[in-house]
Amino acid sequence: MKNILFAFIAITSILSNSYNIYSQSKSAITNIADSGTIGLIAENIDLASSYANTITQDDLKTLVYKLASDEFEGRRTGENGQKIAAQYLVEFYKNNGIIGANKDSSYIQIIPQNYFRGRSKNNSENIVAFIKGSEKPDEYVVISAHYDHVGIEDEKIYNGADDDASGTSAVLEIAQAFQDAVKAGIGPKRSIIFLNVTGEEEGLFGSKFYTEFPIFPLKNTVANLNIDMIGRVDKKHEENDNFVYLIGADKISTELHELSEAANKKFTNLKLDYTYNDEKDPNRFFYRSDHYNFAKNGIPIIFYFNGVHKDYHKHTDTADKIRYDLLEKRTQLIFYTAWEIANREERLAIDKE
Repeated sequence: MKNILFAFIAITSILSNSYNIYSQSKSAITNIADSGTIGLIAENIDLASSYANTITQDDLKTLVYKLASDEFEGRRTGENGQKIAAQYLVEFYKNNGIIGANKDSSYIQIIPQNYFRGRSKNNSENIVAFIKGSEKPDEYVVISAHYDHVGIEDEKIYNGADDDASGTSAVLEIAQAFQDAVKAGIGPKRSIIFLNVTGEEEGLFGSKFYTEFPIFPLKNTVANLNIDMIGRVDKKHEENDNFVYLIGADKISTELHELSEAANKKFTNLKLDYTYNDEKDPNRFFYRSDHYNFAKNGIPIIFYFNGVHKDYHKHTDTADKIRYDLLEKRTQLIFYTAWEIANREERLAIDKE
């Protein structure tokens, strides 16, 4: 996660709309709107669960241990370890039959060195994969995480297991789960973009570049689910660790917030902690990870986060300290939320001012 606060940030204030609680059923994800009432009818609930259950702590552990190994040299933007990590991500998508998002089905979005304002010595790369929607292919759900970290300092490798090998591994597992559904002939109705961004630690550059030079139109981007540090437990939750922080879900689309709550209640029953969603929170986490570049373009977002801990931005943020049981459950929540956004009849409503 980026460790620098922005000096000045403005975001559109949103009026809260009043909605009734979602009704639950086992037939189809359909948005029903009449007289301000929103209902959620879940499609293929049992099927969604079967694919969510392919997201396992064992698979996540394998990915985190790989991405947070010394082989990747701390994955600093523009440096050798980040390049190795980028190629690893490309190979993962290729091996799972998930195509690249570029017109030629390639995966790499090159960011020139001068874009980084002196914070990278070389060009760097976003890795972007894509599953085409079956019914609404020109609407897009973006699932993102940054795969860069801070590299090597004082001859110590900063492996960044939680920050953000945990989030990167979650994106890969979610992509694999959706691809399994595609193979079974029940792929998502909307297209899904798996966005692995570089340059987050240097100033959110990878996501900024993607939103300034989008591969797919931002106006057709329905939501961004951003994952940055979801493998640990912070001090506040040491006694009750079945939690995840959610930030930003209600700031642009109340409907997204309600859908997220309903998905959690139906499937995972995590404690959704909104402490850092408070505009007055001094940490200002809403502005400090890659979702922000989508939010400032009016795209509904959710930022999934486990809070900071004693190993944050230290060389001691290692793979052996990840809680893989929690990483599994949090990743499954994100999958269920993405599944519902991608398959509902209407795209998420934006709150009116």
